[in-house]
This record gives sequence, C-alpha cells and structure tokens, in this order.
Amino acid sequence: MGSGKVTDWQGKHVTVAGLGVSGIPAAKVLHGLGAVVTVVNDGDDERARAQAAELEALGITVRLGDGATLPEGTELIVTAPGWKPDKPLFAAAAAAGVPVWGDVELAWQLRGPDAAPWLAVTGTNGKTTTVQMLASILKAAGLRTAAVGNIGVSLLDVVLGEEKYDVLAVELSSYQLHWAPSLRAHSAAVLNLAPDHLDWHGSMEAYAKDKGRIYEGNRVACVYNVADKATEDLVREADVEEGCRAVGFTLGTPAPSQLGVVDGILVDRAFVEDRQKNAQELAEVSDVNPPAPHNIANALAAAALARAFGVPAKAVRDGLRAFRPDAHRIAHVADVDGVAYVDDSKATNTHAAEASLAACESIVWIAGGLAKGATFDELVAGAAKRLRGVVLIGADRALIREALARHAPEVPVVDLERTDTGAMRAAVAEARKLAHAGDTVLLAPACASMDMFANYNKRGDAFAEAVRELGEGAGA
Repeated sequence: MGSGKVTDWQGKHVTVAGLGVSGIPAAKVLHGLGAVVTVVNDGDDERARAQAAELEALGITVRLGDGATLPEGTELIVTAPGWKPDKPLFAAAAAAGVPVWGDVELAWQLRGPDAAPWLAVTGTNGKTTTVQMLASILKAAGLRTAAVGNIGVSLLDVVLGEEKYDVLAVELSSYQLHWAPSLRAHSAAVLNLAPDHLDWHGSMEAYAKDKGRIYEGNRVACVYNVADKATEDLVREADVEEGCRAVGFTLGTPAPSQLGVVDGILVDRAFVEDRQKNAQELAEVSDVNPPAPHNIANALAAAALARAFGVPAKAVRDGLRAFRPDAHRIAHVADVDGVAYVDDSKATNTHAAEASLAACESIVWIAGGLAKGATFDELVAGAAKRLRGVVLIGADRALIREALARHAPEVPVVDLERTDTGAMRAAVAEARKLAHAGDTVLLAPACASMDMFANYNKRGDAFAEAVRELGEGAGA
C-alpha cells in the first residue's frame, strides 16, 4: 500500500499516530471504512485517556504512552502532521516497508471521482491571509468554494461532507506536505521561504524540499515570488504536467508571465492573450486590506491562483475589497497618548516579524517566546534604525537580547523574566514608558507563543486587553 489510490479499506490494518485534531477524525473515518485501526499516542494523561475511551467505545484499539513501537500487521501509518520524521515509529515503518501518510494525504486519497480541484498555498508567512483572499476572490466569481486545510477547517470533513464545491482554496504547512506523497494540485503557490521549523525538518534544505512538494504534478500554474529566488528554484525542480507554467508575482512592474504593480494598480501579464504586449488591470493597491507591502504580495499570489482557474479580473477586485483580515495580523488596537499600539501576534517567526517591523517608522518592539531554532541577527540588524526600545518576554528572549547587543547596542532593552498571566500587562506598561508620541508599540514576537500562552490568538488577546486598560487609565 504505497501512495497509489486505495479503493478498498475493508480489513486494512492502519495505525494512526497521535490523538488530537487530526488523529481522532482520521481514526473514526478509517474505522467507518472498515479498516482495522490502532491508535498510538506518546502521552498518557487524563485528556488522552478520555479521548481513548471515546475511540475504544467504537471498537478502535488505543495504545497510550507507546508511540514508538510499530503495531504488528500494520500496512499503513496515518500520522498527525506535528510528529517529527525522526521518530522511532517511522524508522520502524521504513524498515518494514510501511508507508506513512498525513491527514492531507488521507483526504486526497478519499476524494470522490468528481472532487473539486485544489488551489494550494504554502510559504513561511502569509499562507492563511492568501488562502482567505483567494476564497474571497473565488466567491466573488460565483464559485462554490471554502478556505480549508491548515487554516483550521479539516480537509477530511470537506472531502467526505455532502456539500459540493467547484474549487477549494487549500492552506498547507511544511509538515502536511512532508506526509503527502500523492497530492497533485490544479495550481499552487509558495509565497516565500525563510528559516522556520528547523527543529522539525532538521535543515533549511529539508524544509525547502517539503515546501516544494506543493508544485509536484501541478496542471496549470506554479506561482512563485520573484523577490525570493528560492521559490523560483523550487518551480524549476518540480515535476509538473505538460503545459503547466511558471507564474511570478512582484511588487514591481511585471514582466511577461508575471503579476505585479504599476502606478498603484495590480496588473496581470500572465493570464492575457498576448503576454508580451498586453496587461490586464485587476485592482487598486487601495483595494488590499491592509495595503502593507507583504500583504500586497499576498494579494498578487491569490490573484494569480484565481486567474489560473479562469476567474475574471472584476472578481479579483471585488474579492479583495470584500476580504477582511483575521485578528492579530498587524491589527491596530488603539492610540494612547499619541502612541499607536499594534497587535501582530501572528508574527511567530523572524520573517513575519521583519514584515511588520518594516511597516512602521519608530517602534517600541515587544518580542520573544519560543524561537523554534531560529536566529535573530539578520532581523535585528535590519530593524535597528527603527527601534526606539525593546521589551523582551518568553523562554528564548536571551537569543534576541544577544542579537540586540550585537546590532543595536544603543537601543534600550527591558528584559521581563516573569511568565505568569500578568506578564503581557507588564510588557505593555514597560513599552509605554519607552514610547513617545508618534511611535508604534508593536507586538511582533518573532517566536511561537506556547511557552506562555495557549496560542498566538491568546497572546494577542492579552496584549489588546492590556492596551485597553492603558487607554482607560489615560482617559482615552
């Protein structure tokens, strides 16, 4: 049982690796198809035991506290995307010739014969925004669509649900792509590549290779970032269907087979009749919300995928106008005493933080958390001239402090050791002391949140709440 299509699951011995948001639905689906399912899980806590009891009541075998041993007779492993490739279970599977799929691969395998094609997006940053923009554009064209995948809507639910779609806007993480050998998108985009999740992938080369899997077998367009040569290199290396084209997006004037910006207008020179001479106006920069440079790039990537699917120019404009960004993405919270407070808690890596630091002139920066193997010298060196002060929080804050000492030694730094629920309130209070009228206090942590918060949303909520308290105290 390799990556070829499986049509009969009856009696197949499948091991599901990991309880959780993907493991439990996968186990239930496979059991429902007649597979003999065993779930293995590293943890054996109260929550895991409750989840196990629910599955065992259905007749699914669950082994808690033992995620390393390959169950006897296993013909396929379906893994949660977060399980690292170097886990002993996968070494045992490789030795036994047992394939490993992720939840995305399982969803791809279970699609019906008339399933909707996938327009797929990956990249270090901007995936969710781009997929949501794409879905908004597709809806504006009158197409039945949904934003799915790593965005929080399960692909399994969508593929097996009763609702019919014309096309799906699919966000895919590097983890998901690693475990999706047979995925073949209609068209796909890699938005950018920067060091991230290196603790999981082991190297930048392995990370880039997994991102590049999204281009394999593309039918119409491989969309890449002209400003990020690594994305174009991945297109060159991909094995695509005959006739599939490389389509670039750029914040500058587009060459033939590119989308770009001319005099404040988003322009298409890829999906027009004579690409050498003609260009199609799609939308104005002011139609993009917010019109920050990195977000204009997201809009161009979304437009390229939509145009690859045959969407008219008017739908691109209407879809971008209708789009509203999620919370915690360069969200203006309030102005207090002439200082703007901006929440970009979603900036969970250095590349994302670089984009939001570049969007402001004079900044008091709140940063820190879990670094995930990242380094901060390049980020700090690039932002040093715009930093009025820095407040550091979280487990790996010392890494940022050391980079600041090397590249911005004159910038005042407040290092907060506390990690309790009041830590963000303290961080905002310290930032206020450093800020002057006209400055921006920017939460762009450049790190993951799980050392102090359940997720980046909770981190952003804590920041916004602390800012509102400041405003009330100032009589704002």
